Amino acid sequence: MAAAMRYPAELKVRAVGMVRELELELGEGRGAIARVAEQLGVNAETLRYWVRLDDKGTRLSGERVAGSEADKDARIAVLEREMRELRRANEILRLAAAFFAKDVDLRPPR
Repeated sequence: MAAAMRYPAELKVRAVGMVRELELELGEGRGAIARVAEQLGVNAETLRYWVRLDDKGTRLSGERVAGSEADKDARIAVLEREMRELRRANEILRLAAAFFAKDVDLRPPR
């Protein structure tokens, strides 16, 4: 089994960029990854992994990119939870206002 090679981050970013450009020219699924991998002397599966990381919104250094799909999904879940809590609070306040409105005499004092 071959030893794992460490590729510089610049090479990874450049390789993914080259794949994206070639996919725009040829269309997806037309062998862009294999062509770029051959040109750069990188294993095609390694390059495919880098492209998948880029698709997921993970930087090639391992950090998450703000605005990725996972971040958006998490933000949507938080907002939906807050919306449910606010609707419950509004319902409680509406019922309380209706309850206390029965006890209040709205006629002006004499």
